[in-house]
Amino acid sequence: MAGLENNPWEDSSTHRTQEHDQAIDESSDVDSDFATLQKMLSQKRRAAKDSPETRLQKALPFPFLPNIRPLTISDCDSCFAYRLTACPELSLGVFCTVVPSQAKGWDIETLRHAKPVETDRADGAVSVLLAHIVATRCRGDIVTDADMDYPKDWRNRGGRCADVGHQESGRTVAVHSLAVLPRLHGCGVGKMIVKAYLQQMNNSDLAEKVALICRDHLVSYYERSGFKHVGESKAQFGGGGWHDMLLIGVLRAQEFIDIVLSRTQRRLPTQISRIRAFYTRKVKSVFRTPNRVPKLLDFKYHPDTFTQETCSEKFGQIVSSFPVLTDQHPFHRDLMNILYDADHFKVALGQVSTAKHLIETISRDYVRLLKYSQSLFQCKQLKRAALGRMATLIKRLKDPLQYLDQVRQHLARLPDINPTTRTLLVAGFPNVGKSSFVRSVTRADTPVEPYAFFVGHLDYKYLRYQVIDTPGILDHPLEEMNTIEMQSVTALAHLRAAVLFFIDISEQCGYSLKAQCNLFKSIKPLFANKMVFVVLNKMDIKTFEDLEPEMQAELQDLTKSGEVELLRASCATQDGVQEVKNHVCERLLAERVSQKLKAGTGSNGSIGSRLTEVMARIHVAQPMGGVTREAFIPDAVKGLKKYDKNDPERRILARDIEEANGGAGVFNVDLRKDYILADPSWRYDKIPEIYDGKNVYDYVDPDIDAKLAALEEEEERLEKEGFYESDEDIGDESEEEVLQKAEYIREKHKLIRNEAKMRKSLKNRAIIPRKALKKPFSQLEDHLDQLGVDTEEIGLRARAQVMQPSRGRSVTRSRADTADPDAMDVDSTAATPKERLRSRSRARSVAAVNRREDGVQDETARSKAERQAKLSQRKMNRMARQGEADRHISAAMPKHLFSGKRTIGKTSRR
Repeated sequence: MAGLENNPWEDSSTHRTQEHDQAIDESSDVDSDFATLQKMLSQKRRAAKDSPETRLQKALPFPFLPNIRPLTISDCDSCFAYRLTACPELSLGVFCTVVPSQAKGWDIETLRHAKPVETDRADGAVSVLLAHIVATRCRGDIVTDADMDYPKDWRNRGGRCADVGHQESGRTVAVHSLAVLPRLHGCGVGKMIVKAYLQQMNNSDLAEKVALICRDHLVSYYERSGFKHVGESKAQFGGGGWHDMLLIGVLRAQEFIDIVLSRTQRRLPTQISRIRAFYTRKVKSVFRTPNRVPKLLDFKYHPDTFTQETCSEKFGQIVSSFPVLTDQHPFHRDLMNILYDADHFKVALGQVSTAKHLIETISRDYVRLLKYSQSLFQCKQLKRAALGRMATLIKRLKDPLQYLDQVRQHLARLPDINPTTRTLLVAGFPNVGKSSFVRSVTRADTPVEPYAFFVGHLDYKYLRYQVIDTPGILDHPLEEMNTIEMQSVTALAHLRAAVLFFIDISEQCGYSLKAQCNLFKSIKPLFANKMVFVVLNKMDIKTFEDLEPEMQAELQDLTKSGEVELLRASCATQDGVQEVKNHVCERLLAERVSQKLKAGTGSNGSIGSRLTEVMARIHVAQPMGGVTREAFIPDAVKGLKKYDKNDPERRILARDIEEANGGAGVFNVDLRKDYILADPSWRYDKIPEIYDGKNVYDYVDPDIDAKLAALEEEEERLEKEGFYESDEDIGDESEEEVLQKAEYIREKHKLIRNEAKMRKSLKNRAIIPRKALKKPFSQLEDHLDQLGVDTEEIGLRARAQVMQPSRGRSVTRSRADTADPDAMDVDSTAATPKERLRSRSRARSVAAVNRREDGVQDETARSKAERQAKLSQRKMNRMARQGEADRHISAAMPKHLFSGKRTIGKTSRR
């Protein structure tokens, strides 16, 4: 599988198989033939366990042959086009080759849009996407809204960087989405693609950190993959409510050198006036001090960090990120000593810390030499020698840094065991029912993991208990344990736990009852000062009374000391499982309380002041009269049949109805079918609850029908009585005159409002409207007629003025042969065909009106128009436009200002 060094389904199971096989082969109680037979049976039982691989094969109707490869733009829709175009190397997908005939109705969206594996393939196999990870790079340590966004015009930018989206120079991977098909949830596909993605990022050297945002319930999931919970995120993407997760890897030696030297060369300018200070900054940087105002070119107060500061910061971060063994609980201290060899771990961290101090010493020495350098060549050689010695020290840390990175990855996968809380420790031979008991009381699915413990949690009396399963450790005699197993058992000695030793009374586990008793006797010394319970499991197959008297006596001998209790249960039928859990939790709780009371009591029996203060603040309310009030469970709930998905007679749940009608996103849940109304037929009435921001029920009258009937009866009665019958009103002449004047006033008001709107609309415009245009004489006559003025004399005088001959050449054509020689120009009729014929024989006459002054009444209006014209021209003058149609774009980066190298000359222009 691409991107994975080992198969995630085979690591843990192979390790577990080797341990179990070794336990069988080295047994001295059985002969070789019986051991071989039992070994085969044990392997078959282990293969039938509910592992992630088994769950995955049950979920898929076709063989799971995964292929992890980078995503391309052809694998998704346009919503991911930007991220897969800008940074396709950061996106990964899990594909599986599927033959459509083997799908068996497994209808999913990715299968319908899958692409053929090969052209013209006989079986028509396609490549189906099962899970994917899409990410970009960012400059910060956490994911922000700008990182989740993308530039809207990214197609037109031609690769130029924007303020949002993918940042090519960033060294942090921002994961945008991790998606797995809903049918494959809980099958380990997400864990597989996360592991492959982190491995690929580690090998490709694309980034130093991986960051993402997730919801509250997924924080623990990503912590198990090595991420660190930074805190609540400030990102409001998708409504907010996110948590920041960050994973920082341990850099390799060559990566350290590349990052340090590239940052040093990239971030420092060359300043000839300060050669000595310039190369000193390359070797080491000095922070600015608050008691002095820094100068612009004073290198002693420059805030940047370079070679020595970068090395010190990175090495210090590595050393401080690992736990200090002396500060840890004895359980974790012994566990880390077993897994990683405490001496090797301390030596690796010590080498890193020593390298950090040596680099600081080298920096101090060469800074002292640079102060007395006499030339540019000397400064360059001293800088080269200093950086070379630092790089040599980093190269020597190749193996320690690789070891620390492996320790970091393994620490993230260890189970979370709290050594101070209430703990139940489960022990016994393989296949005696330990995992079944853990699943029954914790509802946890115990997978096969590459470590010795599995932790589940349960609640009893509102208190949290942790249950630790010990596969591969406490399942064979003490004399057959190797050094690592003995150290693991020693680590368990630091837990204040109640030990549950399971015995298969039916002997179906492959071990005799006598061998199981001998195992308990051999490891019993390890349980000193602990509560021990022997649980007889599989009582549904064989009871204690069905055993032979010798075996009954053997089991009774285990409890003779009085420190061991004998309990009975059957994990298959759940008989006695809850009784065992309640009894053990009650005993453990009472023991812990008594120990704390004993610790707070002096040697003479007096209660200490601290215990007295604590007891005074604690009050536990109890029922009066000493009555014990048990939890009440209705009989209907007790008799309720357990839901089984494979049972054809099971209860039909809303989930079953949803899957039968297309699944989530297709089926719409009917929320009205459970409405409790007076009439069930009202459930689907199309009456909104809220309309125009008001509650419709507030305006509904239940007695509206009765009130409407009473109102109709009243109307009929009034009509019969003649209430609405009356003589028609006859208006007099004065009333009609008043109405006409009112209508005239309303029309006049409308005209005034329209004229005011027109004046207001032209208030801020640059062009002055032509208000002084010549109006026809007919408009004057109409206006005077409305006012009651005789216009006959005015019309004769106007026509006489028009008919007077002018001194100069007439601009208009003579009208001597027209039908109406006395008509005015403004009221002239249409030209005769003879006139139209003459007008076509020559060019159109030029108007004799000055258009710049036409429409301007006086000098004040003319000056205002000129000011407005200059104001409208100001923007074009500022942008050096030649006119309103000029759209020329000058050079954005003039070549004479942005070309050439920054040599040893002046640097005033940048």
